[in-house]
Amino acid sequence: MREGTAERRQGRRRPMLLPFLLPLFCPALSEQIRYKIPEEMPTGSVVGNLAKDLGFSVQELPTRKLRISSKKPYFGVSSESGELLVSSRLDREQICGKKLVCALEFEAVAENPLNFYHLSVELEDINDHTPKFAHTSSELQISESAQPGTRFILEVAEDADIALNSLQNYKLSPSPGFSLVNKEKQDGRKYPELVLEKTLDREQQNYYRLVLTALDGGDPPLSGTTELRIQVTDANDNPPVFNQEVYKVRLPENVPPGTTVLRVTATDKDEGVNSEISYSLHRAGQVFGLNSKSGEITTQTTLDFEEIKEYSLVVEARDGGGLVAQCTVEINIQDENDNRPEITVDSLLETILENAETGTLIALIKIHDGDSGENGEVNCRLDGEVPFKIISSSKNSYKLVTDRALDRELTPEYNVTITATDRGKPPLSSSTKVTLHVGDVNDNAPLFHQASYLVYIAENNPPGASIAQVSASDLDLGSNGHVSYSIIASDLEPKSLWSYVTVNAQSGVVFAQRAFDHEQLRSFQLTLQARDQGSPSLSANVSMRVLVGDRNDNAPRVLYPTLEPDGSALFDMVPRAAEPGYLVTKVVAVDADSGHNAWLSYHVLQASDPGLFSLGLRTGEVRTARALGEKDAARQRLLVGVRDGGQPPLSATATLLLVFADSLQEALPDLSDRSLPPDPQAELQFYLVVALALVSVLFLLAVILAITLRLRHSSSPSVWNCFQPGLCSESKPVVFPNYSEGTLPYSYNLYGAHAGNTECNFLKCSEPLSSGQGLLCPESSGALFPLCDSSEPTSHPEPLTPQAPPNTDWRFSQAQRPGTSGSQNGDETGTWPNNQFDTEMLQAMILASASEAADGSSTLGGGAGTMGLSARYGPQFTLQHVPDYRQNVYIPGSNATLTNAAGKRDGKAPAGGNGNKKKSGKKEKK
Repeated sequence: MREGTAERRQGRRRPMLLPFLLPLFCPALSEQIRYKIPEEMPTGSVVGNLAKDLGFSVQELPTRKLRISSKKPYFGVSSESGELLVSSRLDREQICGKKLVCALEFEAVAENPLNFYHLSVELEDINDHTPKFAHTSSELQISESAQPGTRFILEVAEDADIALNSLQNYKLSPSPGFSLVNKEKQDGRKYPELVLEKTLDREQQNYYRLVLTALDGGDPPLSGTTELRIQVTDANDNPPVFNQEVYKVRLPENVPPGTTVLRVTATDKDEGVNSEISYSLHRAGQVFGLNSKSGEITTQTTLDFEEIKEYSLVVEARDGGGLVAQCTVEINIQDENDNRPEITVDSLLETILENAETGTLIALIKIHDGDSGENGEVNCRLDGEVPFKIISSSKNSYKLVTDRALDRELTPEYNVTITATDRGKPPLSSSTKVTLHVGDVNDNAPLFHQASYLVYIAENNPPGASIAQVSASDLDLGSNGHVSYSIIASDLEPKSLWSYVTVNAQSGVVFAQRAFDHEQLRSFQLTLQARDQGSPSLSANVSMRVLVGDRNDNAPRVLYPTLEPDGSALFDMVPRAAEPGYLVTKVVAVDADSGHNAWLSYHVLQASDPGLFSLGLRTGEVRTARALGEKDAARQRLLVGVRDGGQPPLSATATLLLVFADSLQEALPDLSDRSLPPDPQAELQFYLVVALALVSVLFLLAVILAITLRLRHSSSPSVWNCFQPGLCSESKPVVFPNYSEGTLPYSYNLYGAHAGNTECNFLKCSEPLSSGQGLLCPESSGALFPLCDSSEPTSHPEPLTPQAPPNTDWRFSQAQRPGTSGSQNGDETGTWPNNQFDTEMLQAMILASASEAADGSSTLGGGAGTMGLSARYGPQFTLQHVPDYRQNVYIPGSNATLTNAAGKRDGKAPAGGNGNKKKSGKKEKK
C-alpha cells in the first residue's frame, strides 16, 4: 500500500509521500494510493508523482497512456512527467459539505496492458469562509420588569468551514447592562445567550444598540457581525415558557410536502393580552413552515437524506407584552431506499481481438448508490451466457474480463447486460447493456467525444473567429483511424451555408464566416461528419446547435404614444376632477434585444409640473400624483425616457401632451394653440415657382447674349435700316445721348455719320446708314427696333448739335437703388445689387425699357410710373428701381426731351417740339 499527503505551509505546497509496504514487483496495485492536499489549490498544482508511485518509468509513459477515470474532472495526469495535477477548483465545502473527512476516490487507467489503479485524495479544510449572520440586524424586546440574570437566545451565525476553522465563540460590544454567554448544543455547535446584568428602566433609557460578533478558530480568525436593537417595554411579569428547551424528532426523507413534523407548545402565566403567544421560526429557509398560532411545524418541500441529514431550527414564542422565549428543534432525516444503483461503464473496448487471452480486461464497471448502510450495498452480475465475467476490484468497483477464448467467425459481437442490485428492503436494481465487437478489420466508425454539441456565441462576433471544435476518434490504426471533418447538413439555406460557417477538415475547428445578428438569426443546426480513411471508409455524424447570444445593440422603440405624420405628439385628455393615482396613459415600448438587454425602465426627463404626474418605473403607466390645482396649467408636457438594462444602456424618448378637460369641446381651445403643420404641397409649389423663375432668367440671359453676339459680328450695311422717320430726321444725322455715366451696367451710344466704319458695341453701331435698312437685316431675321422710315433718305447727314443738354446726374437716390425684394439699403453711389438674381432681373428690365423708349411708345409716360415693369417682372420692380433716363433722350431737330408722368405732376411742362417728332402709323415690332 502507498499513502501520500500534500500540505501547504508558509505559502508553499510541499508534497510528501509516506510509502508503506510497497510491493516492488507487483504488476498492478489492488490497494488505494492516498494523497492529502489542502482545498482551493490552484489549477495545475502537483498533487504527487503518480507514475513514480505506480512504479512506471518515464520511458514507459508514452506507451502506457496513463490517464484518470472519474465522474468529475478534478484531476489529470501529465503525459510528460506522470504527475497527478489539479484540473479544476477544489472547494471542500461545495464537494463534501460538513463532512469531517472529505475524500475523492477515482481510478487511474493504464494501457498496454490495460489496468486500473484506485486513488484517493483527501481535501483538508482551510479557513476560507467567514462566519455570517442571516440578518444584519435583529430586534429584541425586553420588559423593564425583567430580573437580572434573565437570558435571551440570540441569532446563530453560520460558518461553512469545519473543525477549528468553524465558528468557535461570540463576543458582545461592551455594555453595563448586558453580557454574553456562549453555550454549546449536543451536536457541538455553539450559540449565544444574552444575559441581563441589571434592571432596566424604560423611563431612563428605552433603546439599546449592541454589536454581536461571531469568531472562528482560524489563523488569523475571521469574523462576522450583526446589530442587536433592544427595545425596553413596559412591565410584563411572566415570559412564555416552552415545554422543552430542545425538541428532537426523526423524519423519513420521502414524506410529502405539508407533512406535520411536530407541534411546539409554550405557556404564559399572565392574563389577557400578555398571555397571547405567537410563534416564529428562525433559520428554516424554505424547507419548513410554522403556524404562528398553533406552533405546528410542517414540511414545505421534499427532503433528501443524501443532501442534508439534519436540520436545527430555532422557534421563538412572544407574548402580547413583548417577552420572548426560544427553543431548539432538532430534526434528523432518516434514509430510505429510494435510490437505484447507477452503473457506469468506463474504458470499454469496443473491439476485442479474437486472439485475446483469457482474463483480458475489457472494461471497468462502477456502481454508485446514493443510499447509506445496507441500502447502499450493491451486488453486480452478468445476465445470460457470455464468454465474460465480473471480478470485484474494490468497494462498488468491478472489472469486466474475458472468461474464455473468442472466435470472431462464430460470434462477431456480444450484447452484455450488467445488473446491479442493492440490499435494501425492498431491493432496488438497475441494468445496462454494452456491445462488444470482435474483429480485426476496419469495422469501427469514428466516434465523437460528445453525443451532441451546444455552442454559445455572442452576436457581432468578428468574421473568421473560431466558435467551436469537434473531435472524434477511431479505434482503428493507420489510415483506418485518420479522421477528417466536414459539414453535411444544416437548417440554413444550402447556398448560404458556407457564408455562415466552415470547418477545418483536419482539426475539426468550426469558424464563423460572418458576424451573426441575434435579432435575425438566434440559432441554427449543423450536422458534422467525421470520416476515416479506411476502405471502405466509415463515418459518424454529430449534431451541433449554435445559439447566438444577445448583445445590447438595439435601442428601445416606443410603440405608444405615436407621432402624427407631421412629427407632432398626440394629446391625451385628463378629467379635471381626476383623483391622485388616476391612470392617464401608458407609455409602451419594446426592445428587439432579449433578456436583461430588453428589460425596460421608464423615467421622466422633463415635465411642465414635476409634481403633478408619476411614472411607473417598469410599467410605463402615467398617473396623477395629486389633484389639479387652480394655478396648474390646463396643458402639460411630459418628456419620458425609456432605457433598457444593457451595459451600456440604450434609450429612447417619447413626448406626452396632456390636456385637463372634461370634454372634447372644452379641450379644443388648448388644442388650437398648436401651430398648424406646414403644407407639403405648398412647399412643393414654392420650389417649383423658384425653379421656373431661375430657368426663365437663364433663358432671357441666353437670348440677350445671342443678340449681343449677333450684333457684334454683323457686317451688313443694312443694319441701320432700322431707324425709321419716326425718330430720325430726314436730312440730319441722329445722335443719341451718351449714357456711360451713372451706375447702369451698359451704355447706349448711337451715332449717325456720312461714311466710315466705326466700332459696334452692343447698340453702338458703326455701319453707314442707308435707305431701307434696319438694325438687323430684314432679309435674314426681320427688322428689330425699326426706328426710321425706309422711304426717307438719310444720306449725307450733317452733325447735329444737341438742343437740350441731357441731365448727366441721374444716379439712383437712396430710395431708387435696386436691391433684393425692393430693399432700400446701400450707399449713395448707387452700387449694383449684390444678389445675382436681382442683378440679372434688373439688366433684363433695363434692356426692355430701353427698347420701349426707342420706339417712342406711350409707355415711357405711363401714369402708373412703372414703365411696364410691374406687369412684366412683378410689382416689386417699379420706376423707383430704374433711373429716369428719358430726360437724356432728345430728338434731332427738336429741343424736346422725354419725361415721365411724375415730372408732369411736379408742374414741369415738357419742352415743345417741331414736326420732326413723328408718330408711326403702323404697329412697330419690338
